[in-house]
This record gives sequence, structure tokens and C-alpha cells, in this order.
Amino acid sequence: MPLLPPDVLLGFFGVAVLLSLSPGPDNLFVITLSATRGVRAGLWVVLGLCSGLIVHTLAVALGVAALVAASATAFTVLKLAGAAYLLYLAWGAWRAPVGPAGQLAAPSLTPLQAWSRGVLMNLSNPKVILFFLALLPQFASANRGSVALQTFWLGLVFIAAAGLIFSMLALLAGGIGQKLQRSARAQRWLNRSASVVFVGMAAKLLVSQR
Repeated sequence: MPLLPPDVLLGFFGVAVLLSLSPGPDNLFVITLSATRGVRAGLWVVLGLCSGLIVHTLAVALGVAALVAASATAFTVLKLAGAAYLLYLAWGAWRAPVGPAGQLAAPSLTPLQAWSRGVLMNLSNPKVILFFLALLPQFASANRGSVALQTFWLGLVFIAAAGLIFSMLALLAGGIGQKLQRSARAQRWLNRSASVVFVGMAAKLLVSQR
């Protein structure tokens, strides 16, 4: 098994942390779901997103991602599926009932529901495939052995960094959301804001290009 030098691992981990902190669909999804559905649901969403990243990592390491990236049809299908899913979430958030003060603005998700939302969110975004395809090979070298295996380990490092940052965001957003549940007006505002965020993410995905 080829070992990546410590300086490469540390440098890549730092890049992964910065990229995970920068505004994007995944961390916005974590923040929104955590604020409206609670910390527990948010952490399961994070696990779902990381599960999706494992699939993307394997796709890049095995060369499947390059085939998807080269296909305009595959890119379009994934883009439309992702946008449709986000609009479905937006509709649900807009219509979410307002509960008594101190309760969640919307019913809490089961672990499986939250995890599956994270997986679907990640896998239905074709930009993630292109992002991993552009990023991971830059830190691999044929001089160190199997590039595919190096790519796999780099993907795991990225997932660890993303999981750490996303979990912190879930805890922070979930705590703020819990405080907002004290007011019915705040609950309604939280629901509507989440809906707008999902619509914005769907629109951005629809106009994205390869």
C-alpha cells in the first residue's frame, strides 16, 4: 500500500478543511436541516453526506467519474434529479407546521431519513463528481505507487475533514435553531427561510455547467 508523505497529508487536510468551510450546497444543507430539524438530525445528515463522498471517491479512484464527467447526458440527468429533490425539500419546508413554543418547527427526522437525505443530496449533485475529479489526482503521484489507491486514501482524508467541519456546523446551527423554537413567529420564519435556501440551491444547480 503506497504511503502518502506526512507533508502531503497535512497539506491536503488543510485544503479540505478550508473547502469544507467555504459556502457550498453541502454545508448549507447541514446548517438548514440542523436548524429546522435539530442537532441529531443534522449529524445524521452529515453522515449521509460523507457516505456519498465515499461513493464519489471510489468513482474517481476507479475511473468511473471521468466517464460521467465526459457525458453531457449523465451530467444533465444528475443535475435535474438534484434540483427536483431540492425543490421537493423546499415545498416541504414551506408547508411545515408551526408547533408549540419550545418544540421543533418541523417533525424530527428518523436517523434513516436524515442519513438518506444526506446521501441523496450529495450523490445527485454532479458538481461534486467534477470537484473530486479535479482535486484528488493533484495530490497523487505515480512515483509513490498506485494512483488509484492514493486517490482513495486522499478521499478518506477529505471525508474526515468534511465530517469534522460539517458536524461543528450541525451543532452550532442546531443550537441556534433550538433557541428560535421559543416563538411561533420564529418557527415560521425558520421554515420559510429554509425553503428559500433550498430553492436557491436548486436554481444554482440548474444553471450550472460542466
